[in-house]
This record gives sequence, structure tokens and C-alpha cells, in this order.
Amino acid sequence: MPMQTTVVVIGGGQAGLAMSWWLARHSLDHVVIERGEVAHSWRTQRWDSLTLLTPNWQSRLPGYEYKGEDPDGYRSMAQTIALIEDYAKYVSPPLRTRTTVTSVRRGDDAYQVVTDRGTWHSRAVVLATGAFNVPLIPKIAESVPGAVTQVTIDHYLNPDRLPAGGVLVVGASASGAQIADEIQRSGRPVTLAVGEHVRVPRVYRGRDIQWWMDAVGLNDERHDQVEDIMRARSLPSFQLAGYADRRSIDLNALTAVGVKLVGRLAGISDGKAQFSGSLRNVCELADLKMNRLLGTFDEWVASHGRDPEFEPPQRFAATRVEASPPLGLDFNRAGIRTILWATGFRPDYSWLDIPVLDHKGNIRHDGGVVAEAPGLYVLGLPFLRRRKSTLIDGVGDDARDLSAHLAAWLRAQHPPRTLAAAAQA
Repeated sequence: MPMQTTVVVIGGGQAGLAMSWWLARHSLDHVVIERGEVAHSWRTQRWDSLTLLTPNWQSRLPGYEYKGEDPDGYRSMAQTIALIEDYAKYVSPPLRTRTTVTSVRRGDDAYQVVTDRGTWHSRAVVLATGAFNVPLIPKIAESVPGAVTQVTIDHYLNPDRLPAGGVLVVGASASGAQIADEIQRSGRPVTLAVGEHVRVPRVYRGRDIQWWMDAVGLNDERHDQVEDIMRARSLPSFQLAGYADRRSIDLNALTAVGVKLVGRLAGISDGKAQFSGSLRNVCELADLKMNRLLGTFDEWVASHGRDPEFEPPQRFAATRVEASPPLGLDFNRAGIRTILWATGFRPDYSWLDIPVLDHKGNIRHDGGVVAEAPGLYVLGLPFLRRRKSTLIDGVGDDARDLSAHLAAWLRAQHPPRTLAAAAQA
């Protein structure tokens, strides 16, 4: 016997819980379906030493803010899981854990959400499963020699779990930079293949980089204010780490501990890797963009007359790159025994039986509203409605907007009868 509700929310992480909070504010009955326990991805797809990239004060969710004694610290994974568990208790959503969705279909006037524990019929569905479900591994991985172990971010735990020998880390955004740093410090030599990246300091003029992004309004920049939103959604994450000493983790910091930089991995043939010759250009562009961003912060300080509150403006040394970075690497001769793919993730919609995906498997949407399937919404994707959409601090505002849109759409589909109409009935 199918179960009935107005809205089905798929995903019990911070995005799904935030949506549940707002749906309750609109008095909409709903159910939240989670394949594992609350914070499942945080429990199963993170490495041991990972900390949040955002400071504790920024762990804001609807109706819920940080009240601890270390607002400028960074949560460990255990603390992050505890945060989401505590928020789930606070929200007290109609939650169904250990329930796997196997299909979402659309009928004439309802959605059918099939799970391994029964089928739900609803008028609307919110996909809050996030963007980081399946590791993106380039096709060239098929050419990696059999003697070299391949590891993806979601399976990396710590350096001790890797084979002895050198490691090639592919990808230099937040995850790649942090893992390269950790492995190099463990005593294994690391080569880092660097593509496009976003360089920023952890602290600027005495404040965390996220404080600046928040203060000047960049985190709240909306999707409809950006000229090329598709480009903005595909940009790599900041090169940041949540270390207790608040140190930066740019490429200069990595080379200082012994990490060797090479260009983007372009191919693998006969046991040898080929790298792009654009390393210097890529690094110069990252430096240029960082200085522009810091200039934006400086202009904000000056325009608000707040110079005395902050340390003086500063600029950081240009990224140091070899005069002729190597364009090739023989895995055997270099002692490379592991390749760690830090090349990003993609969402998994293999269970979504509605034709709303583009050729890359991404949902076509406008700020989280799927126009091709009225009543279908998506939440927790990069720059969904705001630049901060994938941050814990961002899903609440997005959920507020989308829940309001959903409630208005439901009212338009089934408007309440007026008193006059009711009297004539």
C-alpha cells in the first residue's frame, strides 16, 4: 500500500534537515528519506584528519547557531557529525533512515518515490543528496600500470593505509592540497599534478578568509547576478585547510615541505605520465585572481572607514614554479606506487527516472527549481542560489527560498476555496 505525503525530501544531511525545518514552518507534511544514518556521507566518505574549511561560527543552520567557546576554530569530522546529529534532534524531522531510494518517477498529478522499504506518493520532491556522491576519475586512469595502486578521495583514510613509496596526487584544490601535505609530512614523497585552482590565504589582515567573504557579501552573491553561472558552478574549491594553527596551504606551502609540482596530468602511456606545460601560466592566473580578491577586501575596508580595525594590507609571494617543470614521469623510475585521484565528484542520480539531466548527468535547474518537472527541486549543489550554497552556512538560505517557492506552487495548483465559494457549495 503506497504511503502518502505532500513532500518527499531525499537526503538526511544538513541540506535535507534545513529543508525539513523550513517545510515545517510552512506547515507542509513531508518525509525525509536517508539511505544510511544522519550525516551518512560525513561518516563514510571523509579521511581521518579532515576538518571543515569554514570556521565554527559559520556552522549556521535554520534556527541554529554556534554557541561554543572556539568560534574561530575548525570542526573535526567527529565534531561535524555531532553537529548534524544535534541539529537533527533539534529539527526532529519525520525521518526514515536506512532507506534507499531506487526510483523517482512522475505521474499525472503526483511523484512516485520507490524505496527498499515501500513507495511514497507525493506532490513534490526535493533532491537534497548533494553534489559529492561519485568520484570523478578521468578516462586516462584506465592506462595506469597495474603495479600502481589507484585511490579516490572517498576511500583515502590516512597515509599509513597507502602502499610504501611515492604518491602522485592528481588535483590541487582543497582536498588534493590537504592530502598532499599530509602524505608528504608522513615521509612519503609526493608529486602534485596541478590544474586550475583558486589560491587564497587562510587569514588576511587578521581575519579568516571566510570572514571577508561574508563581510563583503561575496558569499551571498546570487546565481542570477553572475554573468556565467555554469562557469561559476564548475570552479574548484578554495585551496584551504582548517588547521589549528590557521596556516595557509597554497602551492608555496606545499613546496616548502617537499612536495614536487608538475602540470595537469594530460595522459599516461607505457608506464609514463605526461603533464601539461601550462603549470606556470595556471599559477600566475591563480595569483592574479587572489590579488584581485584581496583588493576587493581592501576597497571594502577603505570605503567603510574601518582601516584601524585591521592589520595593514599585504600581498603574498608569487607561486614558485621551476623554470622548466617536468613534462613526463616514469612511474617505476620515480618510485610512484600510488595515484590518488583528487579530481572532484559528481552527483548520483541513477535512480531518477525523470528526463531532467544534461549530457554530463547534472540536473537542469534554475536556482534549484526544475522547470521541466514542476514540483521537483534540488538543494545542496555548487552555487545553487548563492556562492555559499555548498557550505553548511548556505543551505539554510537556499532551503528557505525553495520552500517558499514550493509552498506557493502548491497553493497555485490547489488554491484554497474562498468563503463565498464555500458558502455556495
